[in-house]
Amino acid sequence: MRKLSMEELHRDSVEDFKNKQKNPLVLVLDNVRSLHNVGSAFRTADAFAVEKIYLCGITGTPPNKEIHKTALGATESVEWSHTATTLEAVEGLKKQGYQVWAVEQAEGSTFLTDFKPLPDGKYAFVFGNEVFGVEEDVIKAADGVLEIPQFGTKHSLNISVTVGVVIWDVVSKTLTNNIKP
Repeated sequence: MRKLSMEELHRDSVEDFKNKQKNPLVLVLDNVRSLHNVGSAFRTADAFAVEKIYLCGITGTPPNKEIHKTALGATESVEWSHTATTLEAVEGLKKQGYQVWAVEQAEGSTFLTDFKPLPDGKYAFVFGNEVFGVEEDVIKAADGVLEIPQFGTKHSLNISVTVGVVIWDVVSKTLTNNIKP
C-alpha cells in the first residue's frame, strides 16, 4: 500500500465541480460565529458534493481570510448565499421541496443512527451557533431534529465535526443511489 499522488487523485477543477451532479443536500449555518467553522463547512461541502450552503444571520461570508484558511479554496467551488435570518432560509428551502432537519439535542429528536434518508430525497441540515445552538423558531419550523448520539461527559461537538459526521452519514446511506466519487 502507498499514498496516492495528487495526480492519481484525479481531482475535479473548480469548473468541473460546478458543472457536476451534486448530492441533493444543503447546509444551513445558523448564526455561526467562528469563521474557521464556516471554512470547514465549505471544505466538507466540497468533499461531499453538497449543492449549496446558506450562511444566515451573523455567519461570516466569503471573501474572508479566516474562512479561506480552513476552506482551502472551497468557497470558489461550493455555491453559497447569505440570508438575514435562518428562518427565511428554512422557509425558502421548504418551498423548494427540501426536508429540513435541525441538528440539535431536542425533545423528540431522531438519532442520526436511526435516520433513513430517501434515496431521491432533498435534504437541508441546519447547524447552530456554537453557544446557543439552533434557534428555537427554526427547530419548530423544521421537519425534524437529528441528534448525534454521544457517550462522554461533554454534550456537544464542534460544528465542523458535526457537519462532517452528519453529511458523511447521509451520503454513505444514499451513495449507491446518487453520484460516485
